Amino acid sequence: MESLESVDSLVEPGCPPETRIHGTAIVDPRAELDTGVSVGPYAVIGSNVYIGAGSTVGPHAFIERNTTVGRDCRIGFSAVLGTDPQDLKYKGERTELVIGDHTVIREFATLNRGTAVLGRTRVGSDCLLMAYTHVAHDCQVGDHVILSNAVNMAGHVQIEDWAVIGGVTPIHQFVRIGTHAFVGGGSRVAKDVPPYCRVAGSPARLYGLNTVGLERRGVPAEVRRELKRAYRLFFQSKLNVSQALERAVAELQPLPEVQHLLEFIRRSERGITI
Repeated sequence: MESLESVDSLVEPGCPPETRIHGTAIVDPRAELDTGVSVGPYAVIGSNVYIGAGSTVGPHAFIERNTTVGRDCRIGFSAVLGTDPQDLKYKGERTELVIGDHTVIREFATLNRGTAVLGRTRVGSDCLLMAYTHVAHDCQVGDHVILSNAVNMAGHVQIEDWAVIGGVTPIHQFVRIGTHAFVGGGSRVAKDVPPYCRVAGSPARLYGLNTVGLERRGVPAEVRRELKRAYRLFFQSKLNVSQALERAVAELQPLPEVQHLLEFIRRSERGITI
């Protein structure tokens, strides 16, 4: 197949200058493509789709409808975005998919729109979704998140900023994965994964703080020490959750990272991975 650069492309009427649409691509007239967008061979872009400046849509990609893609994103070969949710309760209501800026979605990834419950599926900015990942209806993915190959998310999953999920990992519906968490490849995640921690296995089990990740991201040593103290209270003592929370409030420095960990545990409805 000829590359996008080697084939004469055309600019649809009403598109900004420097927008390149391959002659075999199909773009709905109700779609909006910003300056510098490139659309590859045989791609299909449906109605009420907005693609931000400088983004690239690869060959055979399909963006069905009601989808917003931010600036400088890369949509890979045969990726499928904005399709109906795979939920029997969905009755055709108008919902959407929103992708932030500078996010890369690799080949054969599938991202569904939301349902009436939230109305929106969201993936943040500066994320990397590797090949064959699936983001189901109403999922909320933060910024700087990495989903490795074949991560499969059920509906309503929440993944906070800077989390890394290893390949071939299924995530149960309504599970939350905390900021800076690391999930090992091939894990089965059925409970909430606390922020700043590592889990792995089937079912997933906790195995310490994500110390390497925290150091790489410049988290100060003082913060890492307090998080380690919190980890010991919750996961290496004989205290129950209520007792550990009480001790943590009384004994730990009220740093923002510590407070976030405590609040995450307080709000858990599926239970915490231990």
